[in-house]
Amino acid sequence: MLSLQSPIDQMNESTNDSHSDDDDDRDAVDNGEDDCSSFEEDGDKGKTRKKKKKKKELKGIITTLLLLEEQEKHDREETNKESAELRLSFDANLKKRSKSTVDYYSNLQSYYTGIEERDGVKRRKSRGVMAGGIAVAAAAAEFDETNLDKRAGHGIKNQEKQRRLWVKERLNSWWDECNSPDFPEEDFKAAFRMSKSTFCMICEELNSVIAKEDTTLRTAIPVRQRVAVCIWRLATGEPLRLVSTKFGLGISTCHKLVLEVCSAIRNVLMPKFLQWPNEDNLRKIKEEFESNSGIPNVVGSMYTTHIPIIAPKISVSSYFNKRHTERNQKTSYSITVQGVVDPQGVFSDVCIGWPGSMPDDQVLEKSALHQRANAGSLKGFWIVGGSGYPLMDWVLVPYNHQHLTWTQHAFNEKIGEIQKVAKDAFTRLKRRWCCLQKRTEVKLQDLPVVLGACCVLHNICEMRNEEMNPELKYELVDDEMVPEVHLRSVNSMKARDAIAHNLLHHGLAGTSFL
Repeated sequence: MLSLQSPIDQMNESTNDSHSDDDDDRDAVDNGEDDCSSFEEDGDKGKTRKKKKKKKELKGIITTLLLLEEQEKHDREETNKESAELRLSFDANLKKRSKSTVDYYSNLQSYYTGIEERDGVKRRKSRGVMAGGIAVAAAAAEFDETNLDKRAGHGIKNQEKQRRLWVKERLNSWWDECNSPDFPEEDFKAAFRMSKSTFCMICEELNSVIAKEDTTLRTAIPVRQRVAVCIWRLATGEPLRLVSTKFGLGISTCHKLVLEVCSAIRNVLMPKFLQWPNEDNLRKIKEEFESNSGIPNVVGSMYTTHIPIIAPKISVSSYFNKRHTERNQKTSYSITVQGVVDPQGVFSDVCIGWPGSMPDDQVLEKSALHQRANAGSLKGFWIVGGSGYPLMDWVLVPYNHQHLTWTQHAFNEKIGEIQKVAKDAFTRLKRRWCCLQKRTEVKLQDLPVVLGACCVLHNICEMRNEEMNPELKYELVDDEMVPEVHLRSVNSMKARDAIAHNLLHHGLAGTSFL
């Protein structure tokens, strides 16, 4: 340890040392031997003091290290103690939450199991005794309940478990209510967009194609329910999970039924209800159009609409719809549906499935209607189209240049009346079948079959005078684009001018353009 001295003490010590030195000098003169011994004694005392001083310093360092080590050990014990307490608290909370979760899901499973058992009992009571394997299963279940034979009961449980793997029991009370003879006609028409008589007619037409037989593993879905699943899905456009809930069937089963019934409608009903008219019908259509508009030889009104779809995985740019994207401020994709209708709005020709980026004139060139015209079937007849189509030998379109004359205005007015027939038909098509108004879950390769079925069902409803529900509203948006070459035939231009001249000078033109 080091010691501090004041300046006064240092001066006193120096004075004392001087005096001591004088005395020592005198003593040394008096006695030389005594001086030598005193110097040796002073040297030994100094070494002893230094050793003691070093020992004291070493003891202080060791004491400090021991205190630090003890403090560190104490802190470590406190930290371990706190960690152990936190771990115990976390484990206790985890066990508590795990127990609560297990109890919740156990109760939930018990609840749904009880519901399924009660529903199963109700269905078995309503259906009665069935033949074959179902009767055996019911008898075995009865034996199990009375405990007459434990081995038989064990076999029954295995059989019931095996059957549940094939058929999952679901509620179908909504469809049972709709299928009842007492169900109101108006409610049935609101759900399926058609009367009960029209629905029954469709079921009878499709019965031989879509009917299935019962097996030992499951009971076949009735034809009426199969058709109802498809029509309700097309009419509402609801997702498959809601269709599954309404009809008590699996989601995949509903999807499969929709495609099967739509395919049957296309194969069975389209040849009967959507075909190009024969000569007699063409003559009647021509006369009716002429009596309504004054334009001769018109056998159809043509229009092209777009059906929104989800962005496809391939050829995305070809399905991009520029007009819809600009109008909705959202990237849109679509496919086209081109249709020709008669004066009653019944489709006589459809072309479905071309990409939405394709203009109307290109869709027309790729259609079967264009091939029929090239073969000479439309010689001497007109198909009226909008400004999105070119003027051809068999396609009659309005004047689309500026500064029209009175004659041209009158002609455009009458052409607009004929074209409105096709627009109104497509409006009713989308109002009746709401699946056409929004993007659908149907795959792109299956969509033409579904759209064709919608057109056939539209024709059936129009031919049977099925009235539309006034609450169903839809505004058809015109996406016509003027073709690059809007004049394809000089003869057709002369014929159009002659028709426009006759309309005005024979008093057949309107006056709304004035």
